[in-house]
Amino acid sequence: MIIGLTGTKAGGKGAVAEILKEKGFFYTSLSDRVREEAVERGLNNYTVKDLQDIGNELREKFGNNVLVKRTIQMIEGKENVVIDGIRNVGEIQELKKDGAIIIAVDAPLNIRYERLIRRGRDSDPKDWNSFIEMDRRDKGINEENSGQQVEKCIELADYKIYNDSSLENLKRKVEGILMNINLDKKRASWDEYFMKMAALIAERSTCLRHHVGAVVVKGKRVLTTGYNGAARGTKDCLELGCLRDDLGIESGTRHEICRAIHAEQNAIIQAGLHGINIDGSVMYCTHTPCMICAKMIVNAGIKEVVSYHDYADEEARKFLEGAGVKLRKISKPDNIIKFKD
Repeated sequence: MIIGLTGTKAGGKGAVAEILKEKGFFYTSLSDRVREEAVERGLNNYTVKDLQDIGNELREKFGNNVLVKRTIQMIEGKENVVIDGIRNVGEIQELKKDGAIIIAVDAPLNIRYERLIRRGRDSDPKDWNSFIEMDRRDKGINEENSGQQVEKCIELADYKIYNDSSLENLKRKVEGILMNINLDKKRASWDEYFMKMAALIAERSTCLRHHVGAVVVKGKRVLTTGYNGAARGTKDCLELGCLRDDLGIESGTRHEICRAIHAEQNAIIQAGLHGINIDGSVMYCTHTPCMICAKMIVNAGIKEVVSYHDYADEEARKFLEGAGVKLRKISKPDNIIKFKD
């Protein structure tokens, strides 16, 4: 996913970018391409006006999409990217070719001026009149087609944020946009659907080390579920503490010491208890199985195990593969339940 950021100077694009970076987005900026050009030209003490002039010159000489093209080459192979500093309609048009979502960020003029003075960049204007002059040019007033067009860019944005309040409020607005993007982007796949179930079931775990959930599925229908916890009617680790921690036992070893029955075991036990045939089924489990679970999976006739996290038992994985059980690793589903209320 590519998210492009446009908006007014000191409106809060940088704060939005930081929020997205915290969520794992790779950050870059079209302004960085202009700064790189400035340094290459020997302009180390550049001003905002210098950068505006260079950006205009590059767009006029190489096309309005030149900064985007240079940036796209740099982000090849990145999964989630946020591109800041969009100031020309041609840049939005080029990003849209790659399916980018454009977010515009704005704020009241006086708040933006206060923020700009507070951040104190060497390249920023130092008084109100200089700020207004920069802002008018940035928005595209009296600018050529190759110049800044932030006002038009804001009009073309898919989402608009008015950043006139707290950082917490800004975070909530960004979260809402991300949820909408995901809702509009695609329906949940079957893998995500069942794996999210497994993650939800793991919330019932009483283990102090790992919360593990398992779902057994056949024909896209849930047959049984299980999570790791103490045997029925016995005290669990939440009450007694972790015996494995007390004895210094590493993960993936000495399973007989543990008070818990593993999630995979519980899912298979539930099938036997209620007379449910799980032969030929698929198990979705947050973690790959241990050796004990692997043996039970083979004899229960489960044909495939889908996980997103590796448990510390490499021999169990080899055993399953040798027994003809398919192991499939998928990405961890996000922790947001996406639905329209």
